[in-house]
Amino acid sequence: MLELLVHLEAFVVSSVHRSADRPRRLRGSAGQTTAEYALVMLGAAAIAALVVTWASKTDIVGKLFNFAVSKVIGAVK
Repeated sequence: MLELLVHLEAFVVSSVHRSADRPRRLRGSAGQTTAEYALVMLGAAAIAALVVTWASKTDIVGKLFNFAVSKVIGAVK
């Protein structure tokens, strides 16, 4: 079934690329990857902003750092 779908997609893509008078919307998706990348980066930046805001309002990061340092110092002694 997968092989059939791959062949069908290849046929559709090749027929679209062969058509000289195709509409503008079917000419390709060259900018689509860039747009998807930009959306992913915006989502990652939003999540990072939320994490930074949360971390700055709580003392969790400081406590985690102190715990890790105390464990390392305890292991060295």
